[in-house]
Amino acid sequence: MTQRAEPTGPVPSGEATALASVVAGRVFLPGDDGYAVATGLYNLNLVLEPALVVAAANAADVQATVRFAARHGRPVAVKTTGHQTALPARGAVLITMEAMTDVVIDPDARTARVGAGVIWQSVIDRACTAGLAPVNGSMPRVGVAGYTLGGGQSPFLGRTRGYAADHVRSLDVVTADGELRHVDPTSDPELFWALRGGKGNFGIVTALEFDLFPLARLYAGGIYFAGEHMADVLRAWRTWIADIPEEMSSSLAVQRLPPLPELPEPLRGAFVLHLRIAYLGSAADGERLIAPLRSAAPVLLDTVADMPYSAIASVHMDPPEPMPYFDRTTMLREFPPAAADKLVELVGPDSDCPLANVEIRGLGGAFDQQPAVPNAVATRGLPFVMFAFGVGPPDLADQLRGRLAEVVDGMAPWADKRQMVNFLSADEGRTPEELSEVYGADAYRRLVAAKSSYDPTNMFRMNHNITPARGAAPGTES
Repeated sequence: MTQRAEPTGPVPSGEATALASVVAGRVFLPGDDGYAVATGLYNLNLVLEPALVVAAANAADVQATVRFAARHGRPVAVKTTGHQTALPARGAVLITMEAMTDVVIDPDARTARVGAGVIWQSVIDRACTAGLAPVNGSMPRVGVAGYTLGGGQSPFLGRTRGYAADHVRSLDVVTADGELRHVDPTSDPELFWALRGGKGNFGIVTALEFDLFPLARLYAGGIYFAGEHMADVLRAWRTWIADIPEEMSSSLAVQRLPPLPELPEPLRGAFVLHLRIAYLGSAADGERLIAPLRSAAPVLLDTVADMPYSAIASVHMDPPEPMPYFDRTTMLREFPPAAADKLVELVGPDSDCPLANVEIRGLGGAFDQQPAVPNAVATRGLPFVMFAFGVGPPDLADQLRGRLAEVVDGMAPWADKRQMVNFLSADEGRTPEELSEVYGADAYRRLVAAKSSYDPTNMFRMNHNITPARGAAPGTES
């Protein structure tokens, strides 16, 4: 297939007004007050330029907007918190979900039912009052829906519970025909399988229900070392992580931190190793388990302590505010001494590396286990994920992308072609061939079949797109 131009013309104001009359949320055209805020993203280097935005207030708004887009031959893009985007959505109809923020916790069933605009911190705060915790990621300000539909790799509960997608009980989703479906393992088994891992390719999730787990506190935090000790710390961490219990999770980030006044003095403008710890057992057992790491090199700062689960944002210290950056990721089949040495060469103290963060997360444990109801998550059995980003505006794109490519290419001897969908950047994983490698050939064929059934015209294509198998979708021709 050869690519044809997406529709880029403006939506006539009369058509926008007609849509606004049937939805409860607000409708924006380019130039309207509120359009810039509605299209803003976490990555300031990326822009969304839709022809029309609907700030959906409820599922009926999503249905009306999907039907509007179908009548006018426009693709549909979706935004919750804006932490991941693949395409600029030019000419598309953008549906934002931030207003759909209902959270219902059932302490007896140990479940949460949330709207598609909910962020993890809202779930965490409510669940913690009942002594429960969700399978959330490192940054609680990320949206629940997008994180979960992309698999959801938790650095806290993941090694004991698996991926967040493994614990979804049901989803409310608007498909390309404008229908609102309540999807669970028995109602639409193929759609239920594909949505949990295939992200936004099959419809727009308006609500989801998932399991919570008993957990009120954990032993967690970070240990910081000067970057000059990278080789020693990496050697100790690589050996240590091979033999830890599933209740222990850890990652190691090589960071070149900005000189921000809110950072403590030892870290301000410093080149450091940030070793992250999250242990679900007692503080005494956790302290004993991480003793070899604390003695790996002189410690700059140690924040590991008993804490309430509601405070887990302090473990990874992910930047909360939007910033301009470029990123890449890769999965690792193994992390032998030669790989550790290569990483030191690529980003260590003698590398003059400009990247702000190069992180390796240890996986294993329940991440490797198939859930009771299988899903499209493709990275089981891979023990590490590596994620890197460089901070800078578009005029540094060539430099930062070049260094990111050097890191990814340098680690290629130990890498796998499968990827975590949530870590895919705007620079990777768009073609069918690339996405087949991301998911694995068998899973990708199954995803294509589901796409062909539920979105045969490829309405939902402003993403890392799974293309339907039959017919020429809008935007393509044979």
